[in-house]
Amino acid sequence: MNQAQATLFLNAWSLRYTAHPWHGISIGEEAPHCVTAFIEVIPTDTVKYEVDKASGYLKIDRPQKFSNILPALYGFIPQTYCKALVGEYCARATGRTGIVGDDDPLDICVLTERVVSHGHILVKAIPIGGLRLIDGGQADDKIIAVLAQDEVYGHWRDMADMPAAIINRLRHYFLTYKQLPGEPAKAEITHVYSREEALEVIRCSQADYQQAFGQAQQEVVSAWAKLLAGLAKE
Repeated sequence: MNQAQATLFLNAWSLRYTAHPWHGISIGEEAPHCVTAFIEVIPTDTVKYEVDKASGYLKIDRPQKFSNILPALYGFIPQTYCKALVGEYCARATGRTGIVGDDDPLDICVLTERVVSHGHILVKAIPIGGLRLIDGGQADDKIIAVLAQDEVYGHWRDMADMPAAIINRLRHYFLTYKQLPGEPAKAEITHVYSREEALEVIRCSQADYQQAFGQAQQEVVSAWAKLLAGLAKE
């Protein structure tokens, strides 16, 4: 097999399979200032969907317990991971000890004035701030972003641009959507932070991702290169 045939083989292989939403999709060349977001849940969903980490398919995590409405598109930023550095950043910001990342990709809420009818989509999002949420001793930050080029929200650049009513809706949802009546609250929001802090949290999550998965990805790329080189010599 010559080089041209090997290239065709690789292209055909890549076209046959959908990229894994967490590992196979780029965060975007302009990250952290503009990021790709994979949307799992939209405001009209009555169940909470989330990506199955092993397969990349959406699965039902649980029915929404109450009538709370998620006031934004909700998902995660590909090729991010909340582990040691995200936990350490949260600990420094709160003055607490023992905070760790939640072992998930970094969550993101994307505001738009348009009705989006389904999830399992990619959008370009511009981070403008975040909610520092701690759930059971784990950092579970929620990056707040606006849909790129959105006619109504697209000019917002920081949480200071956002009306307090929208912030309160976001706070209320994340503090209550998992809590049953009579149970003590497990989650708390310690800070509503600015765009600059949001960008730093994203950078930490990118570094956590590289530390956890970067070596494995490099090994896959190297294996493909060796396979194609061998095929090209045939």
